[in-house]
Amino acid sequence: PKLHARLEPLSKAVRDIAWKGQLRMCQRYRHLIAAGKAKVVVITAIAREMAGFIWAIARAVTTAPIRGAKAQG
Repeated sequence: PKLHARLEPLSKAVRDIAWKGQLRMCQRYRHLIAAGKAKVVVITAIAREMAGFIWAIARAVTTAPIRGAKAQG
């Protein structure tokens, strides 16, 4: 119930990316552990993938590109 309440205000695009990430990272974790990889290596790999999904969500919710200061020259 609490989780669903937190998810409701999110856009469908964000929820879709998050769900895709959840499925992929869970599968990858199980696969790497089953392959006998060290737990610290597995967690590091999953963290890197999570950063990619966070980046994808950030890009999905960004409405306008951030513009830097005027170029001086």
